[in-house]
Amino acid sequence: MNKFKRVLILSVITLMVLSTMSVFAGGDKEAADESKVKVVLYVNGTLGDKSFFDSAARGIDQAVKELGIVGKVVEGGYDPARWEPDILQLAEGDWDIVIIGTWQLQEYLEKIAPNHPEKKFFTYDTTANYENGNLGNVYSILYSQNEASFLAGALAAMITTSDLPQANSDKVIGFLGGMDIPVINDFKVGFEEGAAYIDPAIKVLVTYAGAFSDPAKGKELSLAMFDQGADISFNVAGETGLGGIDAAKEKGKYTLGVDSDQYLLFADTDAEKAANIVTSMMKNVDFSIYRAIEMHIAGTLKYGEAEILDIEKGGVGLADNENYQKVTTAEMRAEIEEIARKITSGEIKVGTAFGQ
Repeated sequence: MNKFKRVLILSVITLMVLSTMSVFAGGDKEAADESKVKVVLYVNGTLGDKSFFDSAARGIDQAVKELGIVGKVVEGGYDPARWEPDILQLAEGDWDIVIIGTWQLQEYLEKIAPNHPEKKFFTYDTTANYENGNLGNVYSILYSQNEASFLAGALAAMITTSDLPQANSDKVIGFLGGMDIPVINDFKVGFEEGAAYIDPAIKVLVTYAGAFSDPAKGKELSLAMFDQGADISFNVAGETGLGGIDAAKEKGKYTLGVDSDQYLLFADTDAEKAANIVTSMMKNVDFSIYRAIEMHIAGTLKYGEAEILDIEKGGVGLADNENYQKVTTAEMRAEIEEIARKITSGEIKVGTAFGQ
């Protein structure tokens, strides 16, 4: 064998060894990636509402950072025609857990999940109908928004009957709902009952925008409530509710945020706007999603059923931030804590819009 042939053979052997090493190295990396739980969150809207969907996305971000999952958020927009094909594509993709929330996606969840028993599904702010098909791979998260809204209503009543600088002499408070649907009305029931608990003579103005993505409409409706004597409003309207916060700034009135701590979201960018947000009724979607992923990893999550997260479980509550401490009095805060204790103990029974 001449020198040229020996060099050629050695070169071929070397390339084969290097290729084999490369394949094994790539396999190890792929195996390492495969060991991570892959989670995708699909929102039937867009991020940037500084409320509901942003809270859900924070839950994924936290799980990526603290639990080491592979996470992604997909924005589906507000066109219902996109939702089912998008969810089907995600269910057929390389995801271990597909998270889709709100009542608007329940039909698609119940249709798609049974065809993908190898995947796990979370839904939040609604529940799958477990009597309607094989949904043993679905975990549903519900929230006792009526309980925390009772606290919000009680606080609003204390404020409207107080001598705080932005309160007037009228016993009038406002409620802005995104849509006239059971989950929003569950907020309303709690809010009205909380206000009546403090003072039955308080009038609650109620208005619905008919959409969760129309801040201009939210501002228009909130301005109208302020013109009718309300000195504090409760915005339960997603992105539409941002208009309610704008209206409070314009009129120099108080307002209550929802789902996320909306004071903190505006504190650094618009201090004047933030100052009007006394507190927010927290529907801790971020906590609930992180908690569910953590329980899935631990093997303790119960699929095939719904779980209700209330004040006691940390699913809902009022944001205790610097502005809440600044605007409200110590007596107000103490009474809110006492009311929360009574709700948790069962001494106060809060009504609900569900099942009525």
